[in-house]
This record gives sequence, structure tokens and C-alpha cells, in this order.
Amino acid sequence: MSRSPDASSWFGPLEPERSSQPVHQNLAIVRLWRGFMTARAMIGLLLLLLQGSIYGLGQPVNKWLVALCAAYLAAALAVRIFARPRWPGQSFDPQWVFTIGVDVVVFSALQFLQTSAINYTPLFALPVLLASVLGSVLLALGTAAGVTLILLVEAWHVSLQAPGDMASHFLQAGLAGIGLFIVAFLTHQLASRLVREELRARRSGLAVRIQTHVNELVIESLTDGVLVVDARSVVRAANPAARRLLGADGPAPMAPFVLDLQPAWRAVAELARLTFLQRGDQIADLAIAHAGHNACRVRARTRLTATHEEEVESLCVMFLQDLREMEARLRTEKLAAMGRMSAAVAHEIRNPLAAITQANALLGEDLTEPAQQRLALMVQQNAQRLSRIVEDVLDVSRAQQKSDLSLPASLSLDATIRDICMDWARQASSGRSIGLALGAAQVMVAFDADHLRRVLVNLLDNALRYASHAPDSLQVSTHASMTGQATLQVWSDGAPLEPSVQRHLFEPFFSSESRSSGLGLYICRELCERHGAVIGYDRARKRLAGGVCEGNEFFVAFRSTTPAFDTMRA
Repeated sequence: MSRSPDASSWFGPLEPERSSQPVHQNLAIVRLWRGFMTARAMIGLLLLLLQGSIYGLGQPVNKWLVALCAAYLAAALAVRIFARPRWPGQSFDPQWVFTIGVDVVVFSALQFLQTSAINYTPLFALPVLLASVLGSVLLALGTAAGVTLILLVEAWHVSLQAPGDMASHFLQAGLAGIGLFIVAFLTHQLASRLVREELRARRSGLAVRIQTHVNELVIESLTDGVLVVDARSVVRAANPAARRLLGADGPAPMAPFVLDLQPAWRAVAELARLTFLQRGDQIADLAIAHAGHNACRVRARTRLTATHEEEVESLCVMFLQDLREMEARLRTEKLAAMGRMSAAVAHEIRNPLAAITQANALLGEDLTEPAQQRLALMVQQNAQRLSRIVEDVLDVSRAQQKSDLSLPASLSLDATIRDICMDWARQASSGRSIGLALGAAQVMVAFDADHLRRVLVNLLDNALRYASHAPDSLQVSTHASMTGQATLQVWSDGAPLEPSVQRHLFEPFFSSESRSSGLGLYICRELCERHGAVIGYDRARKRLAGGVCEGNEFFVAFRSTTPAFDTMRA
């Protein structure tokens, strides 16, 4: 079903018919109605004053005319004060009888009862106009017909008194009647058009207000920042995301504000000025650097509002995207796709790898020459390495699949760390000892015991790989803050990591060694995030027996389940 060309947008209903809209909701018709009612009261007052002036001049006055004028004034005031405007219905409406009907009757009585030379015929224009503007076309033409009939009766009455001038009187009454018909029809058409235009304007205004409200809601909820800047670098409007990107310690002030007031915003102001200067869209990567804070990198795109009127000012609409969020989103999508692909590949490799391992073991039983045994051992070692890589990949996949499961029960941090370190030291082929500094007694953390073991063993293996052979080269410590926040640190005295290595530490399949799968730290991060913990890296100093030594430290900040006052008391 197609819509008509006159249909309104989806923000508002179709334009209603005239009869469906209450007249008191149409401001133009209300003003016209009040104007007519006020005019009736003024005419009643003038008629009464006219009778008084006639009496003051010493001429005879018909008492019935005075009473009629007084009654008309009272009726007009009553309608003006107590009545409410409404459309005339198809059925009998008392209000319109008290307006148009009373006017016709009163003006006819004045015309027939007057004894002076005053002509009250022009007063008949009031009820005709009233019916034409506020009534239906039938009421307007009916009122004009009634007034014409009255004028013809008056012409007949006058012709009885002066028979010689009968034709001129009837001609004058007929011409007046034709003029009233024309006035009634044209006035009704103009009034109807006025009503339609006002209804259309009201509907359009309502649609604009709804559209504006919808736009405001959409812009307020956008994750990207939106700025509206004029040619003087004054921000006319800014959504919460833009104010958050512009602010350092908190959101930027509410609009309007000037971009040139803050040195950190000058790059944004320069891009806006360039947009106005070149009269074209711009795109650039900007740095919003506040003093004492890290620079916030944003991608800014500008659009210039098109205007075809000289008196209307053009505005620059600027869209700001946080590059950090963009990179994080891309990295997450990349990792998710890589994880799904890796898990599928690992499943396909697992079965052939098991067959190779079994066949190599059976073959090794029959080998007697040292060279062949070395080759079989090489196959076995590489098969075991490949098997560990497959298990790491499957562990990542399992961790992602179980991310929505409920968290495990709490465990004692220091006791669990001590047991894991002792088991690792016994199983380590190098026989290395670990320096323990456990300072989180009585602290309970929400972490699965097997997963914590996996995280700590991976961190210890990584630290052992880069540590020296000094006795204190490996240090494991725990700490609890005053708020009950528990932290685990694994420190080694290895050389500092390159910046390029630091940026990709926790990404999958990244390793500075060729024999590593590059999944250890990634699995640690996945397990920590699953339990609400945070893992990170830092270059830290440790006070050892031989003095202060710098090293690499991996830390895990746990989600504590111990209240702060319990920790302080302990």
C-alpha cells in the first residue's frame, strides 16, 4: 500500500480533517472567535451609546430599541465570557443560535423599528462573516440567504410606503444579497485555508520537535564524540563522549565553550578552522595532550553544514573516535577469529600427532644404532613440543567457551601460592630456589586453584627463561592494600624488554623465542580476565642481599573477597 504525497512523516500522524480537530486546539480559530465575540460586544455598546446620544440631542427615542440594544449587549458579553469556541455541528447547536441567530434577529428589529434616518443594513455583514469564518459552507450560505431575504422584505416594506421607487429598492436589496453571497463564499474558502495551513504547521512543528528529540537521544548515546563548532571556535553542542575525550580529570564543561581556552584543544580548533577555510570535509588523527596526563589520540572527521542563505551561519560538525578503543576492538576481533581458527586446526592436528608419537615409540624399540636413536629422540621431542602447543591452543579455546560460567569459590592466596611454588621448585630441572615474600595473610581471592596454578607456573617458567643464575634471581611476593586488594608479583633479574616486545606481550602466538608457542602469557591473561583479575608487566627494582637490582616483574591484581577491615585487623 503506497502513501499519499500529503502524508506526514513517521514522526506524526496524517493531517486530520477539519471536523476532527477541536476548535479550542486551533490557535488561529480561537483568536478569530474571540475577535468576533469582542466585536459583537463592542457593537452592542456602540448601539446603546447611539441611542443615548439620540436621546441627548432631544430627539424621540424608541424605548424598545433601547431595551433591545441593552439585551444584545448583555447577550454578547455573556457569550464572550462564558462560551467556549467550537466547530458548528451538523445538528442543532444552541451556541450558534445565540450568536448568528441573535445577530440577524436584533439587526432586523433595529432596521424595522428605527424611526430616524439611520441605516443598520451594514451590520448584517457581521453574522455573515461570523458564519463564513467559523461555520460550515452551508451555514455561511444559509446566513447570506436569510439576510438577503430580510433585505428583500425590507425593500417590499419600503416600497409600500413609496410605490414609485419600488424597482430601485428591490435592485439595491438584490445587489446587496449577491455581494453577501460572494463575501460568504470567499471568506469561507480563506478561513478553511487558514485552518488547513495552521494544522499543517502545527503537525510540522510537532514532527520537528520529535525529530529533534530523537536526534538528541541518538547523539547522546553515541560512543563516538560529536562536536558542533562555529567559525569562532565556539562549541555550540557536545555529547557526553566528546566531553569525555576533551577532558582530562573529568568531562569538559557543558556547551557553549571556546576551544582556544585550553592548549590541549588547539589541534581540534585548528582542524575546525581548516574546515571553514577550505569549505570541505577533513579527516585527521589528533592528540589531545593535557599537562600531566597521557595524550589521548583521536581520529577526527569534520563535515560542514550546507546553507543556501547568507544570513544563516555555517557550522562544523566534528566526529571524534578514540583510537585506543578502535585498536582494542580490532585486536579483540582479531584474537577471536584467530582463536576459532587455531582451535579448529589444533583439533585436526591432534589425532595425526598422536599416531606419529605412537609410531615413533614403536619404532624406537627396534632401533639399535645410536644415530637412528638420536633421530627417534628428535622426533619424540618435537612431537611433544607440538603436543604442548596443541594443548595450549585448546586451553585458550576452552577458556573462551567457559567465560560465562560462574566464578569459583574463594581460596587463601598465600597458602595456595606457597604450595604452587614448592611443587614447581621440586619439579624444575634446574633445581632453582624461589625467594618468597608473602604478605597477604588472611586474604581470600576469587580464583580457581587449577587456573591459578597454570598462571603462576607460566609466569615462573617465563621468568626462569630470562633470569640469571644468581641465588636471588627469582622472587615471588604477595601484597594486600588497605582496601583488601591483593596483588601477586613474579620478579626476575633479566634484561629489560624491548618496547616492541612489551606492546605484544599478551598477544597470542607472539614470542621472542623460536621454540616457544607464544601462548603462555596469552593464556594467563585470558584466565585472569575470566576471574576478574588484571595481569600486567613492569620494570621494577628489588632490594636483595647484594643490593638493589632491577628486573622484570609480572603482576596479577586479584578481585578480593576479603573485606578491608578484616585485612587491616590481620
